[in-house]
Parts: sequence; C-alpha cells; structure tokens
Amino acid sequence: MTNIQLTIVGLGRMGANIARRIKSNAQEPINICVFDVNPETVKALSDEGFVGLSSLNDLSKLNDVANPQFVWVMVPAEVTQMTIHAIAEHLAPGSTIIDGGNTFYRDDIANAAWLKTKGINFVDVGTSGGVFGLARGYSLMIGGEAGVVDRLTPIFKAMAPGVDSAERTPGKVGIPSNSEQGFYHCGPVGSGHFIKMVHNGIEYGAMAAYAEGLNIIHAAADGIAHPTSVGDHVETRYDFNMEEVTEVWRRGSVVASWLLDLTATAYAEDPELASYEGSVSDSGEGRWTVQTAIDAGVPANVLSASLMGRFTSRGNDLYANKVLSAMRKKFGGHLETKKQ
Repeated sequence: MTNIQLTIVGLGRMGANIARRIKSNAQEPINICVFDVNPETVKALSDEGFVGLSSLNDLSKLNDVANPQFVWVMVPAEVTQMTIHAIAEHLAPGSTIIDGGNTFYRDDIANAAWLKTKGINFVDVGTSGGVFGLARGYSLMIGGEAGVVDRLTPIFKAMAPGVDSAERTPGKVGIPSNSEQGFYHCGPVGSGHFIKMVHNGIEYGAMAAYAEGLNIIHAAADGIAHPTSVGDHVETRYDFNMEEVTEVWRRGSVVASWLLDLTATAYAEDPELASYEGSVSDSGEGRWTVQTAIDAGVPANVLSASLMGRFTSRGNDLYANKVLSAMRKKFGGHLETKKQ
C-alpha cells in the first residue's frame, strides 16, 4: 500500500493538533510533513516526529506522479488565498490543496477554478472542533469532486470523532455512514464551507440565547432595579448561584449542550466572570450567513439579532444611543437617566 503524502501548512491553534490527531488515529499509512512561517513552531512539531519543511519550496521534493500529494491549508482567512497561490507554484498536476479554514464558499469556487488551470484539485473542509479537536475529534463538512474526496477518506476518518462520540439516532442500523463517523461530503466545491458557514451562524444564535437567559437570571440574583423599571420587582430578587444553574441544566435538560458545558466550566473557573470585559468579536461566518439569508430572501431573525448583539457588545451603538437620548429630550423634555 502506498503511503498517503500529506503536508499541513499553518500550525496555529488548530493546524498542529490536526497533524497530531491524524498521526495518532490513522488506520492507514500517512506521511505527515508540516510547515509554518514560524520556524520555532516547525521545530517543535519536528521534535514530535513530524517532518518539518524549511520553506514551501520543499513541497516540490514531495511531488510524485504515481502518488500525488495533498496539502492541507490551515491559516487565517485573510492570508488563505495568498497561501494557496504560493503553494500551487510548487505542486505537480494531480496534487490536491485542501482549505480547512473558514473561507467564504464563493472564494472556494474562485480558488478551485484558478487551481484547475494548473491541473491541481481543490477541496474545502469546514472544520469544527477548535482547541478541543485533538482529544474529541473534528466535525468535518467537505466540498469537492467525489473522486478526490474519496482518496482523502483515510485522513478524514483519522480526524473525525467516530460513531461512538454520540448515541446513534433512533432508526439508524447497519454500518454507520460517514456523517455518523463525523465527516460528510456535502457536495461540489464550496458546499463544505457553506454548511460550516451556517453552522457558525447557528452557533452565534445559540450563544446569544444562553447569554441573554443567564443575564436575566443574573439580574434577578443581584436584585438589580433599573431606574426606568416599573415597580421595584421585589418578587424577582433571588439568591441564584450562576455556577449551580448551569450545572443543573447540563443534566437531563432540553438545553443541555457542549456550549453549556463550556459555560459551566467558565463559571467554575471565574464565578463572577471578572476576567472578561464583554466585548465580543465576530468572525466572517456570522456576517456571511446573514448576507446569504438576505440574498436568498430567507428570514434569519435570531441569527441576524445575534450578530448585531456582538456589534453592540463592542460599544458600536453608543453614538446611536446619544442621538436617541437627544431626541427624547427635545421632543418631550425627558432628562437622560444616568448610569449607576
């Protein structure tokens, strides 16, 4: 059996662990090389037994007409296309570039078309699992030509969590499908990142729902009485322990989830969340999901609101609120309520 030749380019929070996960779980021979713009990172992985490349030029030494190589790109979105173009200069026709980052699906289509002129295949893989992927495995949403994707199956199997990571859905019998293993060929180029994009949009909404619900509980626990509230709301002042609330929800509750598990861990480590400022960043996927919904004319009320909530968390509504306050004063003589 000919060994699969794989190079991981980009050894950040996920790239290095992807290499480790494949090495430890592969059921077929896979030669893994690694490269990063930081030589120290490459050395650290080399010390673990991986073959470190000194530059992308070394990819040309791995070309084999009889056994075309695969290059997995795991770099920040803003440099993905640049990296793909740089890698392509050193690959032989028949090779395959895999984009495992969070790229806009329309950019995948453009990248694939450009690579095709060079005889190079392209596969997009929406990769979910984050920093826990090494131990838990990665959920993989894959786009590309069926024949190319099939040749990558040993890599995907090594990365995925496996069927035992969740109870089988009632009615599922026989040999588990790839999706039950944790990887799924969604369709042609771009489809993998499309599904991952919507996955991340849903993640925004789920996180916002937890945050808003826990904020209501926190307000009641603290006995917060806002000056603009009607009445003193004595009946909603309770002595809640946020850590215990999240713990009880984790067991048997309809809202139990891995996100809730992580939230409970955060409370255990920092009960008052004092180490967090509350300024929430957003990555491209949330914006792309909302824009895609607009383009399709499909309602996405919760996902849109969750994205706007992240903008609000960064104080981006301060000027708008000043305008509102000014209007209220001018039309009704309403004085601005000062923060306490």
